[in-house]
Amino acid sequence: MFMSTTELSDNSTVSILARILEPEEGRLPPEAARYVLSLKFTERDRQRMALLAQKARQGTLTAVEQSDLENYCNVGDLLALIQSKARQALNMTEHGR
Repeated sequence: MFMSTTELSDNSTVSILARILEPEEGRLPPEAARYVLSLKFTERDRQRMALLAQKARQGTLTAVEQSDLENYCNVGDLLALIQSKARQALNMTEHGR
């Protein structure tokens, strides 16, 4: 469901937000990185995503549901990207880089 960063347009919503969230000095403070890694979808959102995915497989999504699914995918892509950056920042901190 998630797109790799190489598949994203430089001006996609996720790419633009990722540039905003990227720290200037290239490092995310450890406490901020841990917080980012704690972020996740709520149970309600996970249930909604599961329903939308099922309807997508069945080909029964409405236009509104398609838009909702795209929004969840975009947020999931962004979350995956910033959590990857958070893991890198923690790894750099732990290894003294």
